[in-house]
Amino acid sequence: MGKDDRKQQILEAAIAVFAKQGYYKTTTAHIAQAVGVTQPYVFHFFKSKEALYIAVLEQSVQRIVGIFREVEAPSEQLMIRMGAVFGELIASHRDETLLSMQSFTIGEPVIREKAREGFAQIHRVVQEQFERANIPQASFQASSFIGLGMMTILSEVLELPELSPYYCEKD
Repeated sequence: MGKDDRKQQILEAAIAVFAKQGYYKTTTAHIAQAVGVTQPYVFHFFKSKEALYIAVLEQSVQRIVGIFREVEAPSEQLMIRMGAVFGELIASHRDETLLSMQSFTIGEPVIREKAREGFAQIHRVVQEQFERANIPQASFQASSFIGLGMMTILSEVLELPELSPYYCEKD
């Protein structure tokens, strides 16, 4: 396995462990054990637990930004399509997406700053998409769209699908 593959394997294990135990209860030893490597090997790639969490956060933000940039749809369908791809992202990368969307709750200043930067970047990309589609009040609409995304995440975390703005009750 190559160096980049091993680093990604550590990131994937970190996502699973952070999602299960939370940031504060997780140690790099837990992550090393989940990957089947030594703790010093984890430190070879990431200088601290905080750096590892930030790498997870950055990977997730880039994934979210990437999917939103790629969405092409007529103006009247753009928000719906972007909501759908976000839902697909939650389905395919659930733990990673939930961690990144909740990262602002971690009190560590560096993580909070990275979360702030990530949300700002996501907002910019959504706003740019809305501006290209000539959606009025693009900045406000981007904020509203992200708010709906946060409600979607909350519904996932609490396992209350009825909180999701995309929930449709089955008759």
